[in-house]
This record gives sequence, C-alpha cells and structure tokens, in this order.
Amino acid sequence: MIEITRKKDRQRLRRIALNAQGLLQAEPYGRGLAGARKAINHIGYVQIDTISVVERAHNHVLQSRVPSFKPEMTNQLLLKGDIFEYWAHAAAFLPIKDFRFSLPYKHAIKNGQTHWYKKRDQKLMNELLVRIRSEGPLRSRDLESGDSKRGGWWDWKPAKKALEQLYMEGDLMVCNREGFQKVYDLTERVLPSDINTQVPSIEEFAEHILEQQLRCHGLVSLKGLTYLRRNNELRKAMQALLDEKLSQKSLEQVKLSNGEVFLLESGAFERRLPRVNNRMVILSPFDNTVIQRDRLKALFEYDYQIECYVPEAKRRYGYFSLPLLYRDEFIGRMDCKAHRKEHYLEIKSLHWEEHNFDEDEAIKAFVKAIKPFSQFQNCDSVVLRKVYPKELEGSLRVALKSLE
Repeated sequence: MIEITRKKDRQRLRRIALNAQGLLQAEPYGRGLAGARKAINHIGYVQIDTISVVERAHNHVLQSRVPSFKPEMTNQLLLKGDIFEYWAHAAAFLPIKDFRFSLPYKHAIKNGQTHWYKKRDQKLMNELLVRIRSEGPLRSRDLESGDSKRGGWWDWKPAKKALEQLYMEGDLMVCNREGFQKVYDLTERVLPSDINTQVPSIEEFAEHILEQQLRCHGLVSLKGLTYLRRNNELRKAMQALLDEKLSQKSLEQVKLSNGEVFLLESGAFERRLPRVNNRMVILSPFDNTVIQRDRLKALFEYDYQIECYVPEAKRRYGYFSLPLLYRDEFIGRMDCKAHRKEHYLEIKSLHWEEHNFDEDEAIKAFVKAIKPFSQFQNCDSVVLRKVYPKELEGSLRVALKSLE
C-alpha cells in the first residue's frame, strides 16, 4: 500500500482523478455533438436534475467538458439512440452500450424484490401499454383529465404513477423529451436492435462497475463503487472482485493521511499526466466529479454541500452554489442565476477559499471561464453582487468590466 504523506503525491492523485474526468484539458473528447457522445461514453452517465436557475445539470456536465456543446444536443443523442434514460444512483442519461446493466434493477422492481411505488395498479398499467401500443408514444400530460384527443378521461395521479412504474420496470423507455417533458414508448420500439439485452450476472455487473469507475474516476473506493446502490449481493461481489484484483496485483491501494483508502490500476500512480494550466472550470453541483461528497472532501479537502434543500436562514453560500475548479484545486463556489428573458447572469455571491494560489491569475481564469458559461445560459452580460473575501471585490469588478 502506498502511503500518501507528501503534498505533491496528493496533488498527483487529484490530477489522476481530474484527468480521468476530462477536466484537465480543454478538449479531451472533441467538440460539439461528437464530443458529447464520446464524453458520456467515457464518464458513464450524466445526472438529470429539474433545477433550472442555470442550465440543467445534464447539459452543464457536458458543457464543462465539450466546447461548442449546446443543450439541444442531449436530446439529439437520445433521438439517435446513442444514450438512454434510466436510474443510476439518480435519474440519468447513460450510454446505450451499457443498457444491459440497467436490467437487474428493472427486474428487481418488476419481481417485487425492491419497490418504486409500494402499490402498483397492474390493471391500469396494462391499459396504458395497450394504449401506447395502438396510439403511439405518450407524455404524462396526455393523461390529464379531459384530454379528448388521447382517449377521454383519466385520473391523472394514478395514471402518471402507472406510467412511471412501467418505465422503471423496463416495459417503456423515454424516446424523446419535449422541453423537459418525457415522452414514453414501448421498449421494443425504442431500443436499437443490435443492443445486448442479456441480463448480467452479479459478478458481471460488479466487473462492469469497477471498469467504468476506474476509467472515469482514476481511483476508487468500495463505498464509491457501490454509491447509493442498496444491494448487499452487489457489495459482496464487488468486495470479492477487489480482493481478487489485489491478490493478482492488477490493482494497488493508496492511503491518505486521513485514513481514506483508494484503489487504482497498478502503475497508474507513476504514469505521466497532462500538465495543469491556469484554467478554471465552473462545475454543476451534480457533476460526476463532486457528487460523492465524502470522496471530494477526502481527496480535495473541499467541503461542499448543495444548499437548495437547506432552509434559507441556514444557508452559508446560497441556493445553488457551483464549485469552482482552478488548476487541480477547488478554490471556491459561485451562487448565480440566469435571467434568461433579460439576458444577464446574476452572480449573487462569489466565495473564494483560502488557498496558496496567485490571485491575479485566478481572477483572469475566472473571467475567461465566466464568458462562455454565461453565453451557455443565453446571457450576454454578468452582474456581480457580493464577493467573499471582500478584499477581492475590487479586482474582480475591474476584471469583469472587460466583458462589457
């Protein structure tokens, strides 16, 4: 086991993690639609979230890694059959090549081993399947009472639950999104014919997760590998797989000074990595790099919590603060809101951590990053409200004037 005691060794681990996530280089996956396809295939999923004070999480995650990415490209990938929508540790878009690994959860719900809704209305579910089979794709809004175009009167809440149950059990897939509204169709009509639909064994599932997580995170822990997967059999299979890989010496362990242990491919710690430059990346709170908060704190010493679920009086940083990654450190967070009708991005508060970095260079990097970020929100100007610490406010305001 490698003991990580020196600062430069911890920095190396951080760079391994950031490089695996595609955050050290400006164009690790290419640009536009092709770059987005390559990015999601590499990082394994992008989380979907409904909050829209800035561009939604799934689009933000891709924009952080793919120059020239536009929000409509996510749905283009869905329509082309490059990705599909389902549940990972949360609602997500996933590479279509990984479809078979969604089947264990679907089968567990269908067989009653786990529950989506505690009580399911099988009669209503069957009626919905018949309707979709005969009439074509369906939105939940099509079930609202009084919709004479789509077959008369429906009790919306039970029908919507039945629709979601069919989706979670795998009988339906999301074939399109109109705005943010899901459109459902029969799986047999949505899934490309060449996709493997063989249910993986628990050992195959564990192998898939380990390969994916090593690819997109660089270093992993048992807790991280089974993050929010409440499946004891999977945890046992994962532990057995890790023990086997360690005994074969295809994996090695590193231990941080705080006691946290991570695993990485043997020899990965010594490999040459891309150099870091004075680049800042504005990340989503649901970004793959930061979503595992304990890992983030252990590896980057960055204590982060999204506060939209915290009562306003108890918030420290704001409703929806975005992590700021500079070089290979998280140096702050920005609470902001896109005023799309008025075309300006409001930075409600900008908090910078105490770090040993060149403040002037970091400010330049922030201004360089905020321009494409605000354009991504369909905003053409930036308004700064509050800065912490206050002594940076003057320099930041002067620097932001270059965007006017």
